[in-house]
Amino acid sequence: MLASGSSGNCSLLATDRTRILVDAGLGLKALARRLDSIGEQPDTLNAIVVTHEHTDHVAGLARLASRLRVPIYISKLTAPAIVWNPGTPPLECFQAGAGFSIGDIEVQSFSIPHDAIDPVGFCFHAGEVKIAVATDLGYLTESVKFHLRRSDLLLLESNHDLEMLKVGPYPWSVKQRVMSRVGHLSNDMMGDFLLHDFDGCPSRLVLGHLSENNNHPEIVRLVATQALEQRGLRTPLEIASQSHPTEVFEF
Repeated sequence: MLASGSSGNCSLLATDRTRILVDAGLGLKALARRLDSIGEQPDTLNAIVVTHEHTDHVAGLARLASRLRVPIYISKLTAPAIVWNPGTPPLECFQAGAGFSIGDIEVQSFSIPHDAIDPVGFCFHAGEVKIAVATDLGYLTESVKFHLRRSDLLLLESNHDLEMLKVGPYPWSVKQRVMSRVGHLSNDMMGDFLLHDFDGCPSRLVLGHLSENNNHPEIVRLVATQALEQRGLRTPLEIASQSHPTEVFEF
């Protein structure tokens, strides 16, 4: 995870043959710096996949697309919501819920409840490894829970602490949006999922998209750790950051 939070989201998924960028919420220079910090370069990317059109996920997408000219996989309903630069390569548009291949990686999309036009999460399969990405969702539907099962690495949203949000600086209309069923997953909802629905399969659990104003990494860690301990699980836990990449997870 190169960046995760309200100001920009971007992750890199790689095999020996294929490199996929998940979302492009960073500018080109910032993306290049963060890729360089893990020994990667933008020019090696084979594709970009997009979850939805909100700025923190696509701020750098149009420029990156015209600069690198790599395929962009995006929901056919989401694509028209983005202003593309001249020279953008043809888009690879898919129906939410569809699967497709990028190099040696199989990609499965699934719909998520968020206040975007056609938001999706993704499962990525390479060999025996499965990585699931589910952020920017107001709650965990049964369909989303199904897609998250049997993951080797799960990136899950833990956006806000409810009490911090309620007394925080956002206007009430924004607070209502964040707390709604098409808003963002709270720490409590994340903890409830870990306590009741998490299958314990991942060798890594990564919690991300933390609000800078209405959350704190140690609160997230405490909620998750307590839920896992109640289940008797010792799943390694990582908190993704807005300011720097996570460690590189290898399988």
